[in-house]
Parts: sequence; C-alpha cells; structure tokens
Amino acid sequence: MSWRVVVVSSCAKLELKTSYLVIRTENDIKKIHLSEMSVLIIESTAVSITAALLCELTRSRIKVIFCDEKRNPQSELVNYYGSHDTSLKIRNQIDWKSVTKQQVWTEIIREKISNQYRVLKDLGCEEMNLLEGYIQELQFNDSTNREGHAAKVYFNAVFGKSFTRTHDNSINAGLNYGYAIILSVFNREIVANGYITQLGLFHDNMFNEFNLSCDLMEPFRQIIDKKILTMNYEEFGHNEKMEILNVLNDEVKIDGKSQYVSNAIRIYSKSVLDALNENDISLIRFMKYEL
Repeated sequence: MSWRVVVVSSCAKLELKTSYLVIRTENDIKKIHLSEMSVLIIESTAVSITAALLCELTRSRIKVIFCDEKRNPQSELVNYYGSHDTSLKIRNQIDWKSVTKQQVWTEIIREKISNQYRVLKDLGCEEMNLLEGYIQELQFNDSTNREGHAAKVYFNAVFGKSFTRTHDNSINAGLNYGYAIILSVFNREIVANGYITQLGLFHDNMFNEFNLSCDLMEPFRQIIDKKILTMNYEEFGHNEKMEILNVLNDEVKIDGKSQYVSNAIRIYSKSVLDALNENDISLIRFMKYEL
C-alpha cells in the first residue's frame, strides 16, 4: 500500500532505476521504491528529473506536484489515461443524470457542514448551534446556499470576525497550501478511475480544470482547517508545509476501517463515482475523523 509523501527541497537529480526513485544530491544518494510512494512533491526549482522516471511515476499513479520559486504548488503531473476504459467512463460522466448529481452534491454539502460543526463543537464555539440549524435547513441541491452561510459563520468563529479568505496572511497561506495538496490527490483519484476533472457536479467554471475535484474535496477541507489551528505559527514556511503534508498520513475511519487520509480519499472518491453511475447515493462512503 502506497503511503509515503516524498518532498525534494534542494538541488538534486531524480532518476529511475529498477522500480526505485533515485535522488542524487551533491553529498548523498537515496533510493525509494515506487510502490511505497503516494505523492512526490518537487519543492525546489533546482531539481532535474528524467523522462523515464516521469513515465513510470504516471504509470504507478503517483501524484507529482511541482512548486514555483516560492515553493508553493504550481502544477502537477496528470495522466492522459487513468483506466483501460477511459473513453467509456467519460461518456458515462457526460450522461450522469442531473437529479443524481444534485443528490450527491446535497450529501457532500451536508457532510461538509457537519464537519464544520464538529470543529466548532470541539473548540467550544457557540456558533456551532447556527451550523446545526443550517444542517437541518439544508434543501435539495443546497438551493438556499446553506454552504455559503455556514462558511462565513465557521471561518469567523475559527479565525476571528475580521478574517476573510481573500486576505494575504499566514493563515490563508497555510489553508491555500493544504487545500492545494488535497485537491491534487483528488485529481489523481478521479483520473485513475477513468474520469476527467473538468466536468463537475456543482462547480462549473470554464476556467477551472478541476471542477469535479473541487466538488469532491469539500468534506476534507476541515482536516486542513483543524491542522492550521493546532500549528500556532506566525510565518508560513518550509517546516509548516512539511507538517501540513503529514496530514495525508493521519488515520481516519472509513467504511468501518482505519485508513490513511490519502487512502480514504481513494475509497471516498470511488464511492462517489459509483453513486453517480448507479444513481444510488447510499453507495457514498464518508470518512470519520476525530476533528
């Protein structure tokens, strides 16, 4: 079972040798078997990587994330074909019933607000009562935008009434980094199952290549939120990024078993895609996380 998140932070050459990732630096050589790897993050722009390794990483379905000169996620490696029957899967995706997509979206939002409620309850915030009410008021396809109301109450309760997601500060830097990592893992799972990320359930931005991933990741955002709360940092730098990355190795409960977050994303994503294909929302498997 793949579980390692490998980060290359300094000048290095990456190459492939008999199913191993070989990392060559000026003073050291390290080898990691590809079967152990879940995510590879190229954090430094002073890294070179061979085409042979890139091909094998995609073949092994290892998510590769490239960072910019500020060491923030900028792009990722995505397979053209994630499944032997990708063409059929995409045709099915185009034909997903609107009512089923709306049913699935309703359940995703219900779970997201429920997780936000659990965070506020754990923090002892009175605003949790408002979120509990929003859960009860949630209508089909969230037609009254309970998600938007819940988000405003939630972020103000967690990070202060003056906080907004548009501010340029260390909290938002941490949230953006964590969300980007989670989004990339969802991209990997959607493509690995043979679907495309552009066609979403609710998100429908013509400039967003990852509409479906943005839909599916909503109930996982609170893992990042709670992590940021516990870190208590003033500046968001390399050490903080490494701490957030380790969230992928946290354990959660899903479908009655303990799994790493990265594996829980795989199980959950597959269950949502099955629900959409079978028109049966009871197939969805949400994680249970001690927020």
